[in-house]
Amino acid sequence: MEWRARRIADPVARLHYLRHTVGDRTWWPEAEEGRSRVWMRRNRRALAWSLAALVLLPAGHWGARWTRLTGRAPVMAAEPAAEPRLSPVWLVEQQREFEWWSNGLRVERRYEVENEPRRYLAYLVGEEALEMGGTRSAPAGIVYHTTESQQTEFQEGNAGRLKYIGESLLAYVRQNRSYHYVIDRFGRVWRVVRETDAANHAGYSLWADGERAYLNLNRSFLGVSVEAQSRPEDGEAVATPAQVHALRLLTEMLRAKYEIGAANCVTHAQVSVNPSNFRIAYHTDWAAHFPYAEIGLPGNYEQPHPALALFGFSYDPALVESAGAPFRRGLLLGEDRLRQTATAQGLPAGQWRRDRQHHYRAMLKQLQARNEKTAQDAADHTSDE
Repeated sequence: MEWRARRIADPVARLHYLRHTVGDRTWWPEAEEGRSRVWMRRNRRALAWSLAALVLLPAGHWGARWTRLTGRAPVMAAEPAAEPRLSPVWLVEQQREFEWWSNGLRVERRYEVENEPRRYLAYLVGEEALEMGGTRSAPAGIVYHTTESQQTEFQEGNAGRLKYIGESLLAYVRQNRSYHYVIDRFGRVWRVVRETDAANHAGYSLWADGERAYLNLNRSFLGVSVEAQSRPEDGEAVATPAQVHALRLLTEMLRAKYEIGAANCVTHAQVSVNPSNFRIAYHTDWAAHFPYAEIGLPGNYEQPHPALALFGFSYDPALVESAGAPFRRGLLLGEDRLRQTATAQGLPAGQWRRDRQHHYRAMLKQLQARNEKTAQDAADHTSDE
């Protein structure tokens, strides 16, 4: 089995082979199985949480540590590209109806509205568990969406119709506080919910970088939506060249302003989850074809998916068929990390998955209780005034 696996060049195909061959069993040779299990029982807690903390580190660091711990090379994610350097972007002019930024970005403000002030919990990936990292107010990342709204053919004869549809969309987004930013078909950037406030863009969602995990990203991440509609047959979202250019300028501004890391610039399909069945991608916008390179970001599709690796989520097999190959690779690598951590814990992968799901439910319950208290405190403050 090992001889054959080493000769499978594609790591995703090799992972499929190993998973179907060994299932949930550990990957030690039978002759060493007894000594390995004794060692794991004695050290499984420290080893498991060390692996959990390393889940989203760059592939080179993670692989070297896993190899030292187990004597086995893991199936690796692609080495993340170097963090793009953040060029300074500053505000040139601000008027009641627009802002003008130094990189050429113009932000339209006619639909700008307030909402609930942003305050959220971030969870540190620690040695023993995912523990609270304190209350924060600065945006931690960006979630990219598509509006999935009514569309008409993008051509000169439809200019009036395109403007009417776009303005109707902005009125709807404003009423529902759906996104922080909307980029219309012409590439105009509209701020809707102010950056200081939460927007109702992500619902049940989660993401993690190398240090922190974030649940329900309405408060912790900025929501940026492109006026576009996904293609059901292939998952592709149709963005105009003007929209892609605007995405680049807006992303540059937001990353420079809030020092947002590239690892936290992700799509809605990557962060959306369904707690009722523990499957990811409840919403599938930008499950494929997001223009990461065109907007100056390394692609995050191929990194191990944190919902699978840290919290035991799974996915609908239909998602594998509709999503792009990079997205599928991230899913497989996330599951691989979950199995390797379970092995280090000395537990079957199924049991470890259930433990992780239980931990997520506890975190979600804690978060919901905190949000309810915050809302009640705000209501009491309003009534006192």
